[in-house]
Amino acid sequence: MTHPLIPKILEIATPIAEQLGLEVVGAVFQTNKKPPVLRVDVRNLQTDTGLDDCEKMSRALEEQLDATQAIPDAYVLEISSPGTSRQLLSDREFIAFKGFPILIKTYSPYQGQKEWRGLLQGRDEQAVYLNQKGRAMALPRDAIAKVQLDDNP
Repeated sequence: MTHPLIPKILEIATPIAEQLGLEVVGAVFQTNKKPPVLRVDVRNLQTDTGLDDCEKMSRALEEQLDATQAIPDAYVLEISSPGTSRQLLSDREFIAFKGFPILIKTYSPYQGQKEWRGLLQGRDEQAVYLNQKGRAMALPRDAIAKVQLDDNP
């Protein structure tokens, strides 16, 4: 479940990231920690995301969050790169990672299994398509809990 402050944080973070040539790919507010931790994942649209990108985003976002008082109490801000074992969410990501190894997890067993590995072929309104050693597969989107890049193909 997403923390109720996340939409406001994304509203603030997105234009800042765009000015820096970055894209916000997600945010999590971990209120179970003392102090709470706000983690924002960013990606450089031109090259690999580096420490310099994270540092620039951290300074700019922290300044704006403090100015707007979006988070009223003390917190820790972490800016990071989503890395390669990340979840695919947007249409753009499904296009960009076509041909990459993916891991699909279903909510309940589909055709007898809950995890599917293969090469991403794409997705449409009905299904996510993958290639398993030359065999085309289509998994219904409503059965899929998560699609992520696979570190262990």
